[in-house]
Amino acid sequence: QVQLVESGGGLVQAGGSLRLSCAVSGMIFSLNAMGWYRQAPGKQREWVASITSGGSTNYANSVKGRFTISRDNAKNTVYLQMNSLKPEDTAVYYCATITGRRYWGQGTQVTVSS
Repeated sequence: QVQLVESGGGLVQAGGSLRLSCAVSGMIFSLNAMGWYRQAPGKQREWVASITSGGSTNYANSVKGRFTISRDNAKNTVYLQMNSLKPEDTAVYYCATITGRRYWGQGTQVTVSS
């Protein structure tokens, strides 16, 4: 079955950086667009960034210029490099497939202290 496993979350001070990873198995990763989403306490889950099978990227305005999504098809992994983190970036971050049926990982907590 399809599995997505996120890692790399943690506690960081404002202005710091984290890199999230999402390892994917059970599907042909290279053919699928992938995305990162986040959900802060008391808020709805929101889209953060996405990357197509060809490597084209898109970002939410709130993270544009600070976050970078990338993929390594040889490792079946999608990444989210997060720089210049702000307290408002605090959330549980999820990766998900975008092409076809939507699959989600279990999420990884990112906490940014002021």
